[in-house]
Amino acid sequence: MSSQHLHEADFTNTLVDELRGEVAPDARPRQVPGYTYSRINPTPVADPHLLAWSSDLGQLLGLAQPAERGPSVDVLAGNLVTGTMKPFAARYAGHQFGNWAGQLGDGRAISLGELKATDGSSWELQLKGAGPTPYSRRADGRAVLRSSIREFLCSEAMHYLGVPTTRALSLAGTGDVVVRDMFYDGNPKAEPGAIVCRVAPTFVRFGNFQMMVAAGELDNLRALADYVITHFYPELGTPSAEVYVKWYEEICRRTALMVAHWMSVGFVHGVMNTDNMSILGLTIDYGPYGWLEPYDLAWTPNTTDFGHRRYAFGQQPQVALWNLARLAEALALLIPDIEQLRPGLDLYRATFERTRQGILLKKLGLTPDSAEADSKLIQSLLDALATSEVDMTIFFRQLSHTAPALLAAPEQEQDRFQELLAAASYTPLPNPAHTPLLDWLHRYLPRLRQESSTPEAIKARMLAANPKYVLRNYIAQKAIEAAEKGDLTYLHTLLEVLKKPFDEQPEHEELAAKRPDWAWDMPGCATLSCSS
Repeated sequence: MSSQHLHEADFTNTLVDELRGEVAPDARPRQVPGYTYSRINPTPVADPHLLAWSSDLGQLLGLAQPAERGPSVDVLAGNLVTGTMKPFAARYAGHQFGNWAGQLGDGRAISLGELKATDGSSWELQLKGAGPTPYSRRADGRAVLRSSIREFLCSEAMHYLGVPTTRALSLAGTGDVVVRDMFYDGNPKAEPGAIVCRVAPTFVRFGNFQMMVAAGELDNLRALADYVITHFYPELGTPSAEVYVKWYEEICRRTALMVAHWMSVGFVHGVMNTDNMSILGLTIDYGPYGWLEPYDLAWTPNTTDFGHRRYAFGQQPQVALWNLARLAEALALLIPDIEQLRPGLDLYRATFERTRQGILLKKLGLTPDSAEADSKLIQSLLDALATSEVDMTIFFRQLSHTAPALLAAPEQEQDRFQELLAAASYTPLPNPAHTPLLDWLHRYLPRLRQESSTPEAIKARMLAANPKYVLRNYIAQKAIEAAEKGDLTYLHTLLEVLKKPFDEQPEHEELAAKRPDWAWDMPGCATLSCSS
């Protein structure tokens, strides 16, 4: 299939065509009762220009990469709405940090419509930072370059890591400035604006259903549920009370898979509000996220959450369960008895534990043996990591090289494990904090020796399960600082490296390094906020 230009592509608009919405008279913020969405166009910007493009995603969508400026980039920046698009902002509500927040909605995201990919799948294109909508509340509907770079890079990095995620097609500069108070501390400043084109089968989230229930709109609730099932869960059959129950269980299962993958790579979402939870079990809304460096269950990159750490790394599995329970309360209006949804929560728990254990066994080069013994081995590793202050990514990557090599050289065990800890640790050796992890390593090796595969095969499996490159915050910050000065070289290099996170890529060794001392307390590296 030959590539086409975005501005010439034919869009479909199933959500707008099939669900009840309004044509917004203007973008002034207001309550929008009775509707699923508001039709509204993006607000044009001063100087649309392309900063980055995801070539693989573009090829999937059958799109040619645009030049730096032109009509396709005008689409990506919100300056051009073509005849087949029906742009809209969705209405939803949600719990934010555990508290009911009422109507929220797409305050700066505007969906253009859907494109058919080369494989026949359908994808919704959404511009984040495209200007005000009726759901913008007191905001301007815009996004700054720093947050847009972070969303663009992380969406694609997570995809190549194998984590369920929304994607990002492009990053466009706007030529406008946006004023933001990064840490809400009374120090606003003007920053360059940007727009990310996000891509997903749908951006419907838990909060869309919560909105309908809170407003007493049962017809809209049922219509939205039927729309999602028909288009995105067709294997479940024609919507009915029985199918709603199966659908909820599948949402629980997919959410468990997503969070298990987060935990296995050390990803911290940072703001797991119910309005940031995808109905498809995809990672959505990349805001104040971060990657574990020292393995710390209580760590969160989000300054807004420092008081309670509700969304800290170790809390994510339980928060996802809490969010699913809130979704169950909304969907309960569609079935005779809410107790029918309880098995979905049980399925979430079982799927999360089974998936996380399976992933961690692969990371350790092990095939399943005794479920109970494997579980104890894994839990003792997680406990040891929590006290050791080692870099999670580097520890597992180094283990991939070290452990298979020791299968035939047990006499080197102590020295090689010391070298591993020195490479991964943020505290100098020797240190009593490392003792539990060192003890665990000595217990792990005999278990690895029980594997029937050759050391070479074990090493290959481990390297394929343990990434060398993740989007560390300090590296993202370096890309941001360079881009703000007009240099996109680092951004483009970083994107290419993150597309092959499991490859050695020795020429980019510096992108796999531990967080340097200067980045420990630097804004954008150690701490972030929801400001963008």
